[in-house]
Amino acid sequence: MDYYQDRVLYYSELLNKANKKFNCISLLRLISVFICLFTVFYYIKTNEILYLAAAFVSFIGFVFLMRIHFKLSFQKQFLNALLKINENEISFLKREALPFENGIEFNDFHHPYAYDLDIFGEHSLFQNLNRTATFVGKKTLANQLLNQFSNEIILENQEAIKELKSKTSWRQEFNALAVVSHDSKDFYESLMHWNSVKSNSLPKVLNILSFALPILFFGLLTAYFITSETILLSYLTYVFIANLIVLGQAFKRIQSEIAQADNIDKIIKQYSLLVEKIESETFASEKLTELQQKLIFKNAPASTHLKQLSELFSRMDTINNLVTAALFNGTFLFNLHVLKALLKWKEIHAHELEKWIDVIGEFEALNSLANLAYNNPDFVFPEINNEYKIGFKNLSHPLLNPVSRVGNDTYFYPESFMILTGSNMSGKSTFLRSLGINMVLAGIGSVVCASEAKIHPLPVLVSMRLSDSLADSESYFFAEIKRLKQIMDALEEKPAFVLLDEILRGTNSDDKRNGTIEVVKKVIAKKAIGAIATHDIEVCLTTNEYPETLTNQCFEVEIRDNDLYFDYKLRNGICKNKSATFLMQKMGVI
Repeated sequence: MDYYQDRVLYYSELLNKANKKFNCISLLRLISVFICLFTVFYYIKTNEILYLAAAFVSFIGFVFLMRIHFKLSFQKQFLNALLKINENEISFLKREALPFENGIEFNDFHHPYAYDLDIFGEHSLFQNLNRTATFVGKKTLANQLLNQFSNEIILENQEAIKELKSKTSWRQEFNALAVVSHDSKDFYESLMHWNSVKSNSLPKVLNILSFALPILFFGLLTAYFITSETILLSYLTYVFIANLIVLGQAFKRIQSEIAQADNIDKIIKQYSLLVEKIESETFASEKLTELQQKLIFKNAPASTHLKQLSELFSRMDTINNLVTAALFNGTFLFNLHVLKALLKWKEIHAHELEKWIDVIGEFEALNSLANLAYNNPDFVFPEINNEYKIGFKNLSHPLLNPVSRVGNDTYFYPESFMILTGSNMSGKSTFLRSLGINMVLAGIGSVVCASEAKIHPLPVLVSMRLSDSLADSESYFFAEIKRLKQIMDALEEKPAFVLLDEILRGTNSDDKRNGTIEVVKKVIAKKAIGAIATHDIEVCLTTNEYPETLTNQCFEVEIRDNDLYFDYKLRNGICKNKSATFLMQKMGVI
């Protein structure tokens, strides 16, 4: 918190200075325009060469001030972004606001855990983690939360996140550059579409004419200046028209290359700045250095290639300005030559462009996880093993208020599956979600909300919160059966970490009890690790048949001073106390 508050003061001061410079340059630019117009007027009136020289100097000054103005404008945006980043972190840590995108578009109700564990949506894991500002960064982070990496990649990510955690200023500056880009899904998809469409070479005739006609035009123009033969001006006009006719033949091709590419040159320029930021930093971890190496192509940095592409798209935009297009293309077929350069760039770089953009996404996702580690110094990186040992000390849900959250120690060895009991509101579902969320985080190399953790990374399979699907015309009960079938099918392939919360709620008590017991037996037979929450005490008796595999754990509730008291502490054994009758009596229901 102190760091972010110091940064807010620092960037506020820098922004004030930048605003003063910006306003000063704006005023000087206006003055230079006025002087230029004033001196041109007096030159026309007096024909004094001094006024013409002053007009020229003021025009050069205007161009120079324009360049400074553009740089200061970008600097202001950059500082504003940095200021907002730190203000957002303060609001987030004070739990006053959650000013980050929630990734709801990535939610998948058929995913093994995305909906049940609130991975996406309001107040979701994604929204709390997300510090991305480009679409590819957001997509990369979402994909990581929906998948589990190999142990090797998990360890590489842990090392990378540890390094980025300490590079706070670099992370914020990288994030600010991404914010300034104003990237979107449309921009990203337009660029990827352009990159994926194979472009055929231009006809040989157009290639020949693209050189022959401009040479002829400037040859005739030179001849006219030498000879002053007016007939040459007529020939120049014919060649000018011929150039425009040739451009007309290539016009559809030019339009197809720049279709839906409005402002795409600016986005690519911002991508190049993000890539350049990565290229210029020194990294020690294997993951980050490997990503950095992907940004070298033909002995040149990717940022250079991207700036070339940005410049080509910028030049191609001149086709939309009628006067400029007619002048430049009538003389030397400007846009045709830009088109050839654009096609050549695509031919050489098409296979690399998406890789470079993906590197940006990888860094944004890793930065988000590094930010989680930085904001939560009490979180730990889990020890990774291949021995099916999963255990946590002081485990809690990472999204709960650190002031009030309660941690619990839980170990899935030697017993590998837990039958969890407890009254309503005692903390069963929160505990199951804590297990699931932390297993997801551990599976991508992140820190987890525990003081110690030992993990064998496994696929996470959850049946906790289903709903009637009116669109699919299926009931809650049938949706739950389908989810259980999905879990059993997945367990046929390999062991997994399974979390079940009060399954088979849509049937009668005996059917529910018998079905739950059979599900537990089948799950443990398939070597699953995890937990099931139930209110049925008879389900807990299954531990007598499988004492080496099953264990009973519970959350208790106490009645103190005629009120319910929950301590949310996990205990061994079966829940004994009940709260429903007491609560209904207290509220006058019964």
